[in-house]
Amino acid sequence: MSGQPTIALVAGEASGDQLGGKLIEALRCHYPQARFCGVGGEHMRRAGFETWWDREELSIMGLSEVLKHLPRLVKLRRALLARLVAEKPDVLIGIDAPDFNLGLELKAKRAGIPTVHYVSPTVWAWRSGRTRKIARATNLVLCLFPFEPAFLEARGVKARYTGHPMADVIANNPDRLQARQILGLAENGPYVALLPGSRQSEVSRLAPDLVESAALLAGQDPSIRFVAALADERTATLFRAVVATHANLNCDIVTGRSLEAMAAADVVVCASGTASLECMLVNRPMIVVYKVSPTTQWLMRGLKLLKSRFIALPNILAGEQLVPELIQEHANATAIAREVTRWLDDPRRCADLQERFKAIHETLRCDAASSAAQAIAGFMQDERG
Repeated sequence: MSGQPTIALVAGEASGDQLGGKLIEALRCHYPQARFCGVGGEHMRRAGFETWWDREELSIMGLSEVLKHLPRLVKLRRALLARLVAEKPDVLIGIDAPDFNLGLELKAKRAGIPTVHYVSPTVWAWRSGRTRKIARATNLVLCLFPFEPAFLEARGVKARYTGHPMADVIANNPDRLQARQILGLAENGPYVALLPGSRQSEVSRLAPDLVESAALLAGQDPSIRFVAALADERTATLFRAVVATHANLNCDIVTGRSLEAMAAADVVVCASGTASLECMLVNRPMIVVYKVSPTTQWLMRGLKLLKSRFIALPNILAGEQLVPELIQEHANATAIAREVTRWLDDPRRCADLQERFKAIHETLRCDAASSAAQAIAGFMQDERG
């Protein structure tokens, strides 16, 4: 490898494209003359990336959609592998998208191309048997959470913690009044933010209980206000239809402004997933709710696919239950309203939680792109010997 290495990257999702763009910029500090190429999107192109295929070619959500596009995806991966073998990059970096990237990395590694996977799959929570494939497919895994390297290395995977990019850009405990002004909300009174998830299936399952809990809370205390943050207009339409069944419920609905809605709130009720991490970084008390279809629940229990004690990322990161988790039948309107009231009625408990959240935020803030680039540069140096 010279001072002008070829670095191949494969990002199949919007979030991966954003990570890839920042990673390329950070890698240029180590390799100013490097060539970056592969599969990516607009963020990566703005960083000087040579696009062989656009990342939208891989951006398929849902099992039925994956099955529908499977022949095309298999053909694309075969063509991508052939080009990688012909180009012989100094390293292949797969960014997230493990279902596509791990298979590609496995074949590339067998062809003599060193491989790095950026964003560890959540094997500590779900389908831990995947670690065997990760060990075969990768030379190094870059992890967003500090507990992941030990879990992976105990199973034969070389791993490095590089910090979480969200922790670098989300301000801890942003100004509540300013957030309300940005969203055009009332400045006085307690606000509860409702975040029922980004997918239509999530919203369909969670919206009735979230809206009913809001109606219960409003009945108990008319001063409580509500703001619901939806991912897009399709999910917002679903949520509005549920709100309309409660004629006297006043709930502001915003799209694409989840961070502002959390910042504006005194308490947040959110679907399990990335939203709970964002809420922790914004530093607001929360209740995490989780519902899947009965079939999925049966499969998860029967096959013992879920491995973690907790589902909420703040609880997983803390190693203890900092925030309530309401799962399946327990994620009902009465239970949600009860937990919201507990937060609103206990300022000391909220303050203690916010101190814990602040400490976790600091452990995740590592200048993730620079840290990842440094780990990759060190790995490439070791490969050169």
